[in-house]
Amino acid sequence: MPQHTGQRRKVKDEASQEELKAAYRRLCMLYHPDKHRDPELKTQAERLFNLVHQAYEVLSDPQTRAIYDIYGRRGLEMEGWEVVERKRTPAEIREEFERLQREREERRLQQRTNPKGTISVGIDATDLFDRYDEEYEDVQGSSFPQIEINKMHISQSIEAPLTATDTAILSGNLSTQNGNGGGSINLALRRVTSAKGWGELEFGAGDLQGPLFGLKIFRNLTPRCFITTNCALQFSSRGIRPGLTTVLARNLDKNTMGYLQWRWGIQSAMNTSIVRDTKTSHFTVALQLGIPHSFMMVSYQHKFQDEDQTRVKGSLKAGFFGTIVEYGAERKISRHSILGATVSVGVPQGVSLKIKLNRASQTYFFPVHLTDQLLPSAVFYATVGPLVIYFAMHRLIIKPYLRAQKERELEKQRESTASDILQKKQEAEAAVRLMQESVRRIIEAEEARMGLIVVNAWYGKFVNDNSRKNEKVKVIDVTVPLQCLVKDSKLILTEASKAGLPGFYDPCVGEEKSLKVLYQFRGVLHQVMSADNEALRIPKQSHRIDADG
Repeated sequence: MPQHTGQRRKVKDEASQEELKAAYRRLCMLYHPDKHRDPELKTQAERLFNLVHQAYEVLSDPQTRAIYDIYGRRGLEMEGWEVVERKRTPAEIREEFERLQREREERRLQQRTNPKGTISVGIDATDLFDRYDEEYEDVQGSSFPQIEINKMHISQSIEAPLTATDTAILSGNLSTQNGNGGGSINLALRRVTSAKGWGELEFGAGDLQGPLFGLKIFRNLTPRCFITTNCALQFSSRGIRPGLTTVLARNLDKNTMGYLQWRWGIQSAMNTSIVRDTKTSHFTVALQLGIPHSFMMVSYQHKFQDEDQTRVKGSLKAGFFGTIVEYGAERKISRHSILGATVSVGVPQGVSLKIKLNRASQTYFFPVHLTDQLLPSAVFYATVGPLVIYFAMHRLIIKPYLRAQKERELEKQRESTASDILQKKQEAEAAVRLMQESVRRIIEAEEARMGLIVVNAWYGKFVNDNSRKNEKVKVIDVTVPLQCLVKDSKLILTEASKAGLPGFYDPCVGEEKSLKVLYQFRGVLHQVMSADNEALRIPKQSHRIDADG
């Protein structure tokens, strides 16, 4: 799609057909080949005139315009639109687009899997705080604390879609603790029976437990309520052990869910919980009555609205087993990785530090048991230690790595778009040459009325922060294109990337860009800097440069 359509993609209030025709006529007058006698300018004008015509054809047709406004150029390139009935609303077109995407996904169904895995390594570090030095005074090397790995758990699962409604799920796990361990393997077959529910059959076997047969059913009872039932038969040397778990859930409001759970079997229990999840917080309260454990739990998580998706959390859990207080935080450290740490302080459990790394669909969990007692020193080191290590790693390892990764991605993006950017640059330079005469007339008219005159305008990457002084400034002069857009002493730019404006191009692909304008209105200098996708309207009193400055 030519660059002249880019400026209309993110406009909140769509332009009317009359406004579209007026802009089309204006650009046609500017680029019409008959207005230029120079052979080179005439050739350039013909090319730009054709691009404007193509853009008008897209935006003037209700269907293609709706497709482009919603999905951009990739929507127009999606195969299948030729069989779509015309004169549909944007909502209907969106549904049709999603249907076409689903059909493409179904054609690749056999090649897709959804691997998920968990690796947990338990570490016993109690010798750091609970030492019995008097018992090991004569033992060589006893002055060094002994840190041991006392348990490990590995689990993995993959999904294999068989048809559009059937999926096979293969999973397995291995566990070991204090020298003893075992494993199991499970196969589940899931079928989506309707839009309201699905069913799943499970078969499993392991070296510690005998065969397992299970059935799981999910059903939407109403648009706001669903039920899940899971029944299982576990065969062992002690006989058959049946189990049944039923969960009833209901939307209490837009952000709140209520759950009722009944579990019958080896550890029978009844549990009720309320979960409220909003953009900035996550709150849970739960109560369980059961054998052998009954407890009450309250937890709260605050979500910071930053690019690292930082979250801090705390919880209190009290029951027949004792009381546990937990607090911690998690943060996104890369595009696909989230690192978190939680301190657990309990009676009689003691103090533990739990470190978790989520990498895509893989989870790495490291619970470190520090002491069986409530020692202030253990709580202090469990809290401060991870913070110091994280900030040191972030500054010395993570941040440089992400910076280098971003540079590699930008370089790859520049290489892949080099030919396209070169073409847009040539089109922009040709457009500027064709604008010269029109700009001269606009400036004469504006000078006569003491109106709006663009003195200088630059577009691209500006470096104003001292911490980024080593970065290179990448800007282009857009004085002529901006002056050409002035009408009746006004310049209005919509919420869209300014790289799509006539006479503009992207001088720094993938980097943040701004538009800096120095203009004169009623004989007084004004200056403004606008972000790339920010709407801009000039003149404005707030842009005025004080004479004293």
